[in-house]
Amino acid sequence: MLSEQETAKDVVQEIAESTAEHVGRIAQIITGAVVGVIREIGDLASEVFEVREAGRRAVADRPPVEE
Repeated sequence: MLSEQETAKDVVQEIAESTAEHVGRIAQIITGAVVGVIREIGDLASEVFEVREAGRRAVADRPPVEE
């Protein structure tokens, strides 16, 4: 039969292990979210550069205005 102290130790150990597992899963969720946000920001920046370059080409290709 287990002593009261050994039972308490087992309970604390089980709680610590469970907490570590949940914290690890939460960290994975947060890491995935951060990666997704960074990827979207990069994609947005790429689109901004493309639109800006297309605008420059459009201005450069415009025929001169006659006065």
